[in-house]
Amino acid sequence: MRTAISAKLIHITAAALTGAALLFGAGNAAHANQLVAKVSLSQQIMEVTVDGRPTYIWKVSTGSRGHITPTGSFKPTRLHEMWYSKKYDNAPMPHSVFFRGGYAVHATYAISHLGRPASHGCVRLHPDAAADFYQFVEAFGPGNTSIVIVK
Repeated sequence: MRTAISAKLIHITAAALTGAALLFGAGNAAHANQLVAKVSLSQQIMEVTVDGRPTYIWKVSTGSRGHITPTGSFKPTRLHEMWYSKKYDNAPMPHSVFFRGGYAVHATYAISHLGRPASHGCVRLHPDAAADFYQFVEAFGPGNTSIVIVK
């Protein structure tokens, strides 16, 4: 557990230092202060890049049969540390990053379903990954964050 916490702090610190360095003119300006989360529906993974550098690859669950996950490029529209679905029996959606209407990237407690389609259309992550992603979006801001969903 201590190792996981240390690794998380190292990643967050590295991202913060990278952002600070780019803010003051070091690095490639085209990628400065950019967070990109690319979700592959076919592979059921999310690849996160920070300022053009691969940072995380996480398993996800996206829309199951009859429930689409929209494809395209989106900006976060709102963030909620805890949200309860109004459509699906008040289902908990911790660390929600909404990107299109009721669609969000959020944590799931159904960890065994990660890596295969299992949601009603949202992009679901392990609770630790969702917390990390939420913190990154807060730090970079919705304007500097892109959520790209591809087949």
